[in-house]
Amino acid sequence: MNMTESPPREPAATADLTLREFVRVFGLLERVMQPYFAQFGISGSHWGVLRNLHRAEQEGLPGLRLTDLSERLLIRPPSVTGVVDRLERAGLVNRGGSTIDLRSKMVSLSPEGRQLMARILGGHARHIERVMAGLNEDERETLHALLERLGNHLASLLAHKI
Repeated sequence: MNMTESPPREPAATADLTLREFVRVFGLLERVMQPYFAQFGISGSHWGVLRNLHRAEQEGLPGLRLTDLSERLLIRPPSVTGVVDRLERAGLVNRGGSTIDLRSKMVSLSPEGRQLMARILGGHARHIERVMAGLNEDERETLHALLERLGNHLASLLAHKI
């Protein structure tokens, strides 16, 4: 080994460095995205709910139950309820009873919510391209594949109650 090469790392050290970098990059991503969503008067958590309701509509669903939103967002139902409460007060979502289960509440985009989604999505692809511009197409595909593989592994750990 010459003086410019780094000594090989132990697998545990590499895992720790990789996880720390992943957390750092996630934090930076949140900081980059916050001002983008703020220009539309929403937060990242608002976006998560609105985007999932929009996708549900695209799938032909009239809305989602709070538990379905919670599962899609990977957050606990009480946290989803708080975000939905704020979006309802802002007039961006409607909440009503489910026709399937009268005990559960169905959440859907309001007309104002649909209008806001159209405004955001009008420039969203450009913003995402700007965020991801640090990687070329091959690197994006590789990152996507690696994140998908890691996500599947983490889901498996959860399914087996690590």
